[in-house]
Amino acid sequence: MAVVDHDAELAKAGANAKGWSGNILYYIRTYPLGAVGALIVLLFVFVAFFAEFMTIYDPTSTNSSASLSPPSDAHTLGADFMGRDMWSRIAFGARISLIVGIGSALLGSIIGTIIGLATGYVGGWFDLLMQRVIDIMQALPLLVMALLMAAALGPSLINTVIAIAIPLIPQTARVIRANTLALREMPFVEASKAVGMSEWRIAVQHILPNTLAPLIVLGTAKLGSAILTEASLSFLGLGIPEPHPSWGRMLS
Repeated sequence: MAVVDHDAELAKAGANAKGWSGNILYYIRTYPLGAVGALIVLLFVFVAFFAEFMTIYDPTSTNSSASLSPPSDAHTLGADFMGRDMWSRIAFGARISLIVGIGSALLGSIIGTIIGLATGYVGGWFDLLMQRVIDIMQALPLLVMALLMAAALGPSLINTVIAIAIPLIPQTARVIRANTLALREMPFVEASKAVGMSEWRIAVQHILPNTLAPLIVLGTAKLGSAILTEASLSFLGLGIPEPHPSWGRMLS
């Protein structure tokens, strides 16, 4: 007859009883700085999603009589030189920043994953050629290359996403390629080839899922860089055009 560890069962029952609230409190006590950062990010996302319900003014409507008015009952954070409510533009600008950040990080990660998976698995002259192209792309800093792309494409929301996504491709491609080079030598790849699976099926069904963990970490790390780059482009007049609200243009 199996021996039941009553202490372990009680500990497991206590952990289940705590649920999400217990896990959240444990995280706050263990990582207070991380908890503060998570709270700021959640607030940022909340404002971006519910901007319509948190503001009373259209962020693009102008009012010459309220030009450069200080904070008051009518305008909580004042108005800009065109009489537009600053709080409304900040709230809707958060949505723009979130859209550009997620869109560019997602687009850059997808393209970088495809390039990294293809070059790492195929190898040969294709890998050599693509790595030299990636070296050229990595020779320029993120902001400088984004400036070049934005100047070539012109200021718009879609063009800003593309301009920021392209400089994010090389690092993602390098990380995925390194993982692919290690995974293609694993026994499960040899077993898949032995049973007659095609090369593309092995790459997509077996190698790609095993590269998702570093891809998720890299993608979330690039999200903040993408938002800052969008603000920088808008500050220089190459990002989100008027009259759309943008934090960078508001700073400018």
